Amino acid sequence: MKPSIALRLLACLALLLTGAPALAKPALWVVKDADTTIYLFGTVHLMPSDASWHYPELDRAMADSRTLYIEITDDDPANMAALVLRHGMDAAHPLSGQLGPAQAHRLDRLANKLGVPGGMQTLDVMRPWLAALTLAVTPLLKAGLDPEHGVDKQLKAQMSAAGKPVLGLETAEQQIRFLADLPRPVELALLRSTMRDADKGTLRLTELIDAWKAGDVDGIARIGNDDMRRHEPKLYQLLLVQRNQAWATKIAAMLQQPGTIFIAVGAAHLAGPDSVQAQLQKLGVEAVRQ
Repeated sequence: MKPSIALRLLACLALLLTGAPALAKPALWVVKDADTTIYLFGTVHLMPSDASWHYPELDRAMADSRTLYIEITDDDPANMAALVLRHGMDAAHPLSGQLGPAQAHRLDRLANKLGVPGGMQTLDVMRPWLAALTLAVTPLLKAGLDPEHGVDKQLKAQMSAAGKPVLGLETAEQQIRFLADLPRPVELALLRSTMRDADKGTLRLTELIDAWKAGDVDGIARIGNDDMRRHEPKLYQLLLVQRNQAWATKIAAMLQQPGTIFIAVGAAHLAGPDSVQAQLQKLGVEAVRQ
């Protein structure tokens, strides 16, 4: 995807899994020094309950790890709903008035076509970033995909059942604020981009799914990241590059403590020239593909 800003919401823009082959093998990396091992694994945040993606090397890495880090852990429904109400709603400035007649009409038609509950009336009181994510996520949810079946959720459940701690690299509010604090022109550009690509979503997501299952990191970068980097460079810097830099700094610091750690983030963060691995390289830390 589009970057897996896991934003639990934004991540839904990135990758979707409609099925998995018997030999699916998503990519895994390792960072090591004398007494520390850190695994890096790309995740998919929405998928069906019967999708298969485990393989022996991944399971061994999970079993050996004492701690799991995922993007956020405080994404319970009550907290997310409160954050969306606080940062995503703006009834005082209707969305239709910010888009102009032609774009507002297109948004109305898209809302009906995609099956947004309440249609344009629902979107009109949303901030542009939330309207964009609603357009992107609604078809996926209607298709039966469930965030509770996402890879990060399954990893969290597995580690928690083993009595191991699960920690967040960010908070839910931080992730929401990445979008809510966008300059308004960039926020509107996100919505317009989502509207433009609405008819291409299924094909693009299918291609991304295949790349993730095959461990095709170049494919993930080409399909998921390159379009944003070319057409929405400010958004790309804010939502992908800056976060990858922050995570790389945290990972480098983790090497100061002995032990084994498993880190799982949206797959797009581990692909392309601005990936977490590339940011680690700048810090003198090498991530090796397994």
